[in-house]
Amino acid sequence: MEDFELLRHVTIGHYFPVASPVHRLDARVKLIGVVVLVSVLVTLQSACGALAGLAITLALIALARVDVRFVLGGLGPALPILVFLAVLQLVFGWGARAAGCESLWAWWILNVTTCSVQAVVILLARFAALIWLTSLLTLTSTLSELARGIEWLLRPWQRVGVPADELAMVFTLALRFVPTLALEMEKVLKAQAARGAAIQRGANPITRTRQLLPVLIPLFVNTLRRTEALTAALEARGYVGGAHRTHYVRLRFRRADAVALACLAGIILGLLVIPFGVLDQAIWNGLLARPPR
Repeated sequence: MEDFELLRHVTIGHYFPVASPVHRLDARVKLIGVVVLVSVLVTLQSACGALAGLAITLALIALARVDVRFVLGGLGPALPILVFLAVLQLVFGWGARAAGCESLWAWWILNVTTCSVQAVVILLARFAALIWLTSLLTLTSTLSELARGIEWLLRPWQRVGVPADELAMVFTLALRFVPTLALEMEKVLKAQAARGAAIQRGANPITRTRQLLPVLIPLFVNTLRRTEALTAALEARGYVGGAHRTHYVRLRFRRADAVALACLAGIILGLLVIPFGVLDQAIWNGLLARPPR
């Protein structure tokens, strides 16, 4: 049954209680940090810049003192899709006509260039950093802290009609149901395998996908049932969206949060100012340089 242990590969939505500097930060600081880091990584068009952002993400994971193997394993479910996209990006030479690209290998319609290799590195680094940063956010913050932080950050937009509390609740429930859906899918897979269904992890992604298609229907039905139960629970408790509520827990901005924001500003400034494109070109010149005869 190890093939169906899906919950151990889902890192988003879990909380890992550890005494670390990242855990002690205000949820608002962590939310701002994740959003800003992801935005900067998306805008960077350099392989060295993307790898630098990935290194910063790994440093934050180490600083949070969470299980590194568990966090890195969160990339497993998305790895086949990433590998497929990377192969397409690499062998078809997307961006081969851009200025400054050199062909490394070509055959028929396949063309591997320096630009396609750089695009693959950027693609993998961006997706890995996005998944790990999101996992780090939930591993170091409870859902209640994230809900209060999101509501506080969206509160100024209420003047223009943005429902801050509803959006905070939706975001919190979405994160909370990620591991729940993984557990439901795990139960369905084990139930069908016990009834003789040929569901196994194989080397062929197409066959694996065809085997999982019948699982989607009961998973969808179970999700609708949980949604109805959650709606009934909210109505029974008198939940009304947009009501002006008081908060028992008050968010407090401390000196450590100010230091963290200052460090974040320095990191962002470094990622934007350092000429990573020049570093990329220098690395390619060094790798492609032919030794003198």
